[in-house]
Amino acid sequence: MTEEAIEKENIAITKAYKELLKVSYRTLSTEDKKLIRSAFDVAIDAHKDQRRKSGEAYIFHPLAVAKIVAQEIGLDATSIAAALLHDVVEDSEDYSISDIEGMFGETVAKIVNGLTKISSLKKDMDVSMQAENFRKMLLTLNDDVRVIIIKIADRLHNMQTMDSMRDDKQVKIASETLYIYAPLAHRIGLYNIKTELEDLGLKYTEPEVYNDILNKIKESKEEQDKYIKEFSAVLKNSLDKELMDYTIKGRPKSIFSIRRKMQVQGVSFDEVYDKFAVRIIYKSDEDNEKFLAWKIYSIVTDHFRPNPIRLRDWISSPKSTGYEALHITVMGPKGRWVEVQIRSERMNEIAEKGYAAHYKYKQNSEKEDSLETWINRLQEALENPDTNAVDFVEQFKLNLYSKEIFVFTPTGELKSLPKGATALDFAFSIHTEVGMKTRGAKVNGKLMPLSHELQSGDQVDILTSESAKPNANWLDYATTARARSKIKSALKEDKKRIGEEGKEILRRKLKQLKITLNEASVNELVNYFKLKTSLDLFYRVGLGTIDNTMLKEYSSSRSNALMSFIKNKITRKQTVKKEDLEKDEVTAKYDSLVFGKEEEKLDYKLSNCCNPIPGDDVFGFLTVNEGIKVHKKNCPNALSLQSNYAYRIMQAKWIDSSQQEFLVKIVLTGIDHIGLVNDITNIVSENMHVDMKSISFESNDGLFSGKINVVVKNNTIIKKLLEKLKKINGIDKVTRV
Repeated sequence: MTEEAIEKENIAITKAYKELLKVSYRTLSTEDKKLIRSAFDVAIDAHKDQRRKSGEAYIFHPLAVAKIVAQEIGLDATSIAAALLHDVVEDSEDYSISDIEGMFGETVAKIVNGLTKISSLKKDMDVSMQAENFRKMLLTLNDDVRVIIIKIADRLHNMQTMDSMRDDKQVKIASETLYIYAPLAHRIGLYNIKTELEDLGLKYTEPEVYNDILNKIKESKEEQDKYIKEFSAVLKNSLDKELMDYTIKGRPKSIFSIRRKMQVQGVSFDEVYDKFAVRIIYKSDEDNEKFLAWKIYSIVTDHFRPNPIRLRDWISSPKSTGYEALHITVMGPKGRWVEVQIRSERMNEIAEKGYAAHYKYKQNSEKEDSLETWINRLQEALENPDTNAVDFVEQFKLNLYSKEIFVFTPTGELKSLPKGATALDFAFSIHTEVGMKTRGAKVNGKLMPLSHELQSGDQVDILTSESAKPNANWLDYATTARARSKIKSALKEDKKRIGEEGKEILRRKLKQLKITLNEASVNELVNYFKLKTSLDLFYRVGLGTIDNTMLKEYSSSRSNALMSFIKNKITRKQTVKKEDLEKDEVTAKYDSLVFGKEEEKLDYKLSNCCNPIPGDDVFGFLTVNEGIKVHKKNCPNALSLQSNYAYRIMQAKWIDSSQQEFLVKIVLTGIDHIGLVNDITNIVSENMHVDMKSISFESNDGLFSGKINVVVKNNTIIKKLLEKLKKINGIDKVTRV
């Protein structure tokens, strides 16, 4: 570079630095300015030899990120300094985290360390690692939420300056942004940044669609401005009469949300009716905010007819992001629906700055902050080591982006849950112990199944019982990450407990067959029954899936091991098939795929990109021409499919025969006597792996007939139950229908 070019660049850097101090949302003290200046000097030194792909000096990037943090998000001087330093440790060998701590203190060092950890995850990784890395990144939320906020600002600037990158890199970064960073920004309350991230994401993932909508918005802008002016003029006189201090703005809907509306409603651009919203922002002290919001609502609805089902009162019940506003949709001039958003200046700041403004206004109030509550709740799900990372990110993403419903506890306390949450989710949101002991739920006074989907305004009373415990079906009823992770942990514990009982049973049974239970015999049994782990073996013995007959077969095959080995070598294929037929009940493990919550059997093809095999964690993807294609959850294409075509994704799983539950109808006849029904129900309920669904008895002239519907895991259990029922005094016949 020539001296003249270097001089020009230095002037631009100085200008960008001064701009940063000028636009800060917070008032910066002399101390603050000193801190930011020191951070700027260190960043200049660390990045002096670096340039970006576009050719400009690298320092422009940390400056731009710091400016987003200061102006758009409104964080404090500590965060601005951390934003300037966010790449220093990673990109320069001259500075370590301990150097940063010595120069700037513990807080800045902690934030920079969090950001360095995230960056180091991203180097040369394949997409299948993405979920695990997102999970690690989200763990930094607990260190300091500012880590994630600066990371979002970093991502926004990268998205704004991505033109010089390779096409495939652009698509990868844009998909990742749509998949996790935009929902995160939404959840933290950074709505403006979320909108920009979504639009930029669309620009690189679907450029034709993006440019088409952008051009159409430009074409219709003049007409829209005219319409908003006309709409505002009608309200202006009435608002002025009330001596209100306000501004009315038109806000175009984002390109991404217009695209989503076109997809969901199956309409063209011209048919999307609410391409813009009108925002009324009024000045008020905190005491009169609510009163004035409803006063403005009253004025708007005096002039324009409201759509009653489109009223959203986020003032009485703010969103868990802290967002407050009153949204109404009214029939404007020329018969067009218009969304009107009513906010005070304080509410508007919180909507635009999210976390930072929330804290600015929170200083005097003692109310627990919803963001903190959310982070604490999220932490439980994050720290569960058993959760599959892709599952976790999917669940987490649902909870990030989902709309909210508000439901009441029996005492009238208001709880916020994601839309689609069930009575079981509500139970776990109260407390883990309540969730674990849930027996049923009353919604608005009526007894409802645990799978009942809750609506805003419902009052829910959870019924608990000491004997209640989670079962595998609960995973179909629960939608929130918190509930699902707790249920999975409980089921694992249950499996371990049954496994421990099974181990003792197996020890006794093998002793009778003169075999010692040790590591060698356990490994032999695991291989013989084609299982994966010793726990699978003990669990099946505990359930009764592996019974005496099967163990005797194992014993005889063991004593004839040499012959079996030779036979196996000669006719290996035939033997495998024969064994499969003989042990159908055990080896039917993972033999067929089912789709959706209803677990339907549908036609499918296995995808070539990841070649799933029975037992893998999988999902179905509805293709345009080839029907359902099955992919592994950690398939390299999984994240892009999930992020771009979520509406085509189907739940899928391989069925494990020992886990599947079957409904069995039992018919009993015999001589009636007092206490007979009690004897029957005692035997059914004492059988720990049998769940009674319905029961009916009739008595006629001293004879009785009865029907019982039970749910069992396998044939062995039902056989044992029938044998026990036959032994009851007075029972003549017991048959399975």
